[in-house]
Amino acid sequence: MARSASEKLRRFYSQFSGEDQVLIVINADPDAIASAMAVKRLLWRRVTAVTIASINVIDRPDNLAMIRLLGVNLEYFDDIDTSGFSRYVMVDSQPQHNEAFQNIDFHVIIDHHPEGAVSAPFSDIRPKYGANASILTEYLRAAKIKPSSKLATGLFYAIKTDTSDFERETQIEDVRAFQFLFRHANIHLARRIDQAELRLDFLKYFKKALQDKKIRKGKVFAHLGSVSTPDVCVLIADFFMRVDSVNWSIVSGIYERRLILIFRNDGVRKNAGKLAKERFGDLGSAGGHKSMSRAEIPLDNLKAVTECRDDAKMSQWIIQKVTRSKKRRTAQKK
Repeated sequence: MARSASEKLRRFYSQFSGEDQVLIVINADPDAIASAMAVKRLLWRRVTAVTIASINVIDRPDNLAMIRLLGVNLEYFDDIDTSGFSRYVMVDSQPQHNEAFQNIDFHVIIDHHPEGAVSAPFSDIRPKYGANASILTEYLRAAKIKPSSKLATGLFYAIKTDTSDFERETQIEDVRAFQFLFRHANIHLARRIDQAELRLDFLKYFKKALQDKKIRKGKVFAHLGSVSTPDVCVLIADFFMRVDSVNWSIVSGIYERRLILIFRNDGVRKNAGKLAKERFGDLGSAGGHKSMSRAEIPLDNLKAVTECRDDAKMSQWIIQKVTRSKKRRTAQKK
């Protein structure tokens, strides 16, 4: 394995020269941010300059805290003239994942998602890994680089987040990377990032969710109406799963003319991804894992089935859609 890591590092370094201006493009989340930090460290003193740019506007409190506390210099992709760079790197994603990526010819792609149509002089795709940060940690170790406290903290937090504290499927390599980083990371700093979940303006959505929640046989439903970000639906769905009598949490909101539905369950003989796809897949995109999933439906697709502007009617429609029996759904299809 050491030989493999050293060989990949050698091939990675062969893509760059001392005159290069390098642009690392990410869809910012903890794993992508930490991976970009690691690439920047690997290229330190090997190229002229490295810029990290995100295609998304960052508004999640934990991501903002990570950037601030770790001192990450991150620019917005739309504000950059990409013609000023000689090398382009992508981490924690692939070109087909977003339209913003598709006009760039990447020289390096390092990712842990299932491989698509990847074409680059150097690519390292490992879909069995739980976190992209684990891959970059191997690169650092192969390069015999001791990560700074901030870099180690970022990579440590990324693995912790992307593996959901090792509750999701991971590799032994993820565990080894985590153990290595633990020795160099600032755990108190990682905890501060992890606890930065709420913005003050989110509290009004929690109030609405608690006031308007509906409970049906262990399932909690809350429709928030228009939301400033879909992330608040995720936070509230996770929050409801902390209640001991709740085994399903379905929280919804309207964002940019789309109905966003977030599904969570306790993982006991349940499949959130299947439920989302079965009940809402015919109206928009839907899917996910057994314990967590998501659906996004354009409001134009709902005009014939519910009143989008009426929160009470929307909530009732979602409840009926989720709770109606399989027998009834089969009869309706016939």
